[in-house]
Amino acid sequence: MPMVAQSVMLGGHVRVGLEDNLYLERGVLAPKPPNLGLRRPSVCRVGGARIQSPADARQTLQIS
Repeated sequence: MPMVAQSVMLGGHVRVGLEDNLYLERGVLAPKPPNLGLRRPSVCRVGGARIQSPADARQTLQIS
């Protein structure tokens, strides 16, 4: 999670995926994948980032 916050603060992009990190924070294992998906948007909103839907992300990346 600290790297997600750092990326947002520097204007970068993040995505949700259990394959990236099995932990919510140091020593706290995510009990199931949706927990990661619920936590990252709150980190992003605090950092002032806008959360994109899958359709928005496809448009941003210019993919169909």
